[in-house]
Amino acid sequence: MAFDASPTMVRAVRGHTDPLPVALADAAALPLADAAADLVVAFMCLHDLDDLGGVITEAGRVLEPGGRLCAAIVHPLNSAGTFEQDGGGAFVIDGSYFEPRRYCDEVHQHGLAMAFNGEHRPLQHYVDAFAAAGFVIEALTEVGNDDPASRWSRIPLFCHLRARRER
Repeated sequence: MAFDASPTMVRAVRGHTDPLPVALADAAALPLADAAADLVVAFMCLHDLDDLGGVITEAGRVLEPGGRLCAAIVHPLNSAGTFEQDGGGAFVIDGSYFEPRRYCDEVHQHGLAMAFNGEHRPLQHYVDAFAAAGFVIEALTEVGNDDPASRWSRIPLFCHLRARRER
């Protein structure tokens, strides 16, 4: 079962030629019984949510003991800064890596402009939220760009985490 807080996304899934079971729901208040699932996947959304602790706690509630939470986020180093535009190639952290803050990345491709809003949080915030909800992190992978010619190959772009519910 999939859940999304966006009515537009739920309609898109339901209207697909091969639809999956999906429901409109807040990630911090899932319509599932306690210990009803053995796996929760949070793909590229935790950095977009205001209530990180509430969402991770809710994932722990719906997971059976030993169940796993798999998450992918924008790597906090990536969301902390950007490359200088003057051609110098230096990666510069805007303000402090350690201070949470909202951000907006604007991307232009194929004549379209897209805005991606999120919240920068240092990695410790995610680790603390997992621990407070009774999770033990089993694996953490930093994902980068494999193209050595890309300046983005020098810093991690994404972070993948796998955690097991202990209690």
